Amino acid sequence: MTNHIVLFEPLMPANTGNIARTCAGTDTVLDLIEPLGFSIDDKHMKRAGLDYWDKVKIKIHQNLPAFVDSIPENGKLFLVSKFANQSYVDPDYANEANDYYFLFGKETTGLPEPFMRMHPEKAIRIPQDDSNIRALNLSNSAAIVIYEALRQQNFNHLEQTHLYDNDKLK
Repeated sequence: MTNHIVLFEPLMPANTGNIARTCAGTDTVLDLIEPLGFSIDDKHMKRAGLDYWDKVKIKIHQNLPAFVDSIPENGKLFLVSKFANQSYVDPDYANEANDYYFLFGKETTGLPEPFMRMHPEKAIRIPQDDSNIRALNLSNSAAIVIYEALRQQNFNHLEQTHLYDNDKLK
């Protein structure tokens, strides 16, 4: 089982850098769908990702159809959108035979509407009060969704760090 955070035509290097850092810390693949609004070598992107770039598994896709074609038969695609009816906590992300792909839209326009209309059953949303904000921050949204998947997967092979000796806490 492999988890993927997929960014459709990301524009902001800071968001992508923060998401890359989350990917490094969760052993999640970062798929980027071109065109990108920045260079991967951009100093702002490196600053956001700090020194974790060598720990991130990055795949670049020429366009949305090329990305879709790259999904293996065992891949489960989820479209993360505020326009979805299903909550992000509803699907089962724990089948070890599957790879999970969480596709997030461009910061300014989201995912292409025709693509969303073709796959409404794959759409998930993070509940939010739409009267107060247009959308949650992309990097925050990616973290929320990937940690729900990891929770359902019992934090699949992530090491636990213990800051304190548990015997001293009793």
